[in-house]
Amino acid sequence: MSGDAGSGAPQALHALGVAALAARLRAREVSAVELAQALLARIDAHAGLNAFVARDEEATLVQAREADARRAQGDAAPLLGVPIAHKDVFVTREWPTSAGSKMLQGYLSPFDATVVARLGSGAGGAGCVSLGKLNCDEFAMGSTNESSFYGAVRNPWDRERVPGGSSGGSAAAVAARLLPAATGTDTGGSIRQPSSFCGTTGIKPTYGVCSRHGIIAYASSFDQAGAIARSAEDCALLLSAMSGFDPRDATSVEQPPQDYVAAMRQRREGASAARPLAGLRVGLPREFFPAQLADEVQAPVRAALSELEKLGAVLVDVSLPRTELSIPVYYVLTPAEASSNLSRFDGVRYGHRAAQFGDLLDMYRKSRAEGFGAEVKRRIMIGTYVLSHGYYDAYYLQAQKLRRMVADDFQACFGACELIAGPVAPAVAGRLGEQGDDPVQAYLADIFTLPASLAGLPAMSVPAGFARRAPGQAELPVGLQLIGNYFREGALLHAAHALQQATDWHARAPAGY
Repeated sequence: MSGDAGSGAPQALHALGVAALAARLRAREVSAVELAQALLARIDAHAGLNAFVARDEEATLVQAREADARRAQGDAAPLLGVPIAHKDVFVTREWPTSAGSKMLQGYLSPFDATVVARLGSGAGGAGCVSLGKLNCDEFAMGSTNESSFYGAVRNPWDRERVPGGSSGGSAAAVAARLLPAATGTDTGGSIRQPSSFCGTTGIKPTYGVCSRHGIIAYASSFDQAGAIARSAEDCALLLSAMSGFDPRDATSVEQPPQDYVAAMRQRREGASAARPLAGLRVGLPREFFPAQLADEVQAPVRAALSELEKLGAVLVDVSLPRTELSIPVYYVLTPAEASSNLSRFDGVRYGHRAAQFGDLLDMYRKSRAEGFGAEVKRRIMIGTYVLSHGYYDAYYLQAQKLRRMVADDFQACFGACELIAGPVAPAVAGRLGEQGDDPVQAYLADIFTLPASLAGLPAMSVPAGFARRAPGQAELPVGLQLIGNYFREGALLHAAHALQQATDWHARAPAGY
């Protein structure tokens, strides 16, 4: 599989990331139309991954022609003509948006989500060319991408394994070189976990940095848009275009646009080319390295931490004592918010409506029963229960108090370190159907990603090598999680970029892709 950035052969285009493709487009070595056509053909060739749920070749080529026309007029926007795709929870005018659910099958939004508009080809957009919509767990509820109405996405490293979720389609498509980058959302790890399972780089910024306007809500105080790409540099390019204050989102942070590429490249005081992370204190929470952590995860993560030390970082022991409480807290609060957010899908105004029903109440019942999948129903029921009279104080209110305590634990750690590191998930990607009817097992697997989500902190997954496998078995990627303090995305990207300059884990492609 060629990854030679100097080759102009069309068949090598899929091997290039965002930064490399942007350079090719600027140099007029390839047009946006040629690039889009090459990747559309590649998506067709690998349709068996089930990564895409909506495509429209003509709509894509219209955007590509617009990008080429802008460049011909002298437009030098950094992402102009770069192909991407959007997770199926971002509403779009040109592609249907269903959030992976029968409830919204065929829904066409009258407007684009803010993130889509900022990255897109319209006025004021960065000029990216959309290749379509990517599969995801239904309403972003899940960690395997098996709850999607459109069926499970397959992991390109081993097609009998899950890609992770809920942004599994985004991570699988980037890993399989179907496109250089994609949007995702992270509520409790839905960018970081699939990035770890698929060997991609994924970042969830501080809550409020990217607008939630036009994202179909799961849990409003958690949901955050982010990017999945090949490298930290590629993520920085996308995040720079995606982020910024949006008056249409009440939770949007009022700060000027950030240049995350410049922040990523900023040299630390006392650093050198050989030791770019000199003096960086990286905290290792003891709760992130329990005795039962699988060796196939622990070994690659420890190897990546050793690389950080070689680059000048100093590893320090810290503690996040309420890590285990993150699971019950998260699975009280997010179902409660989901119960409220999903109440709008009732078969009246839009979405699925039952064909046969008696009165209005019967229509509500049948439409929701038919439109929602099992995992969504489960979380709605849990959320309705914890918000019900007599249980609000016992469950929901107590969970909110613990959420604050989790955030305080992080601030105590950041007194001793600048970044926190550890595994993304306690195991590598599991087999399709492995979790069966045991949702609790899936919930427990979120233990390392939930704390940062509860606190609203920026966090990312960086490829950290591969699990040790028996001879003849496919390699399975493992991710290193990096967590920063509020609005320290630049520091995260800087550390990740330095690691990727010293290693090639992020550059490896699955066999056959």
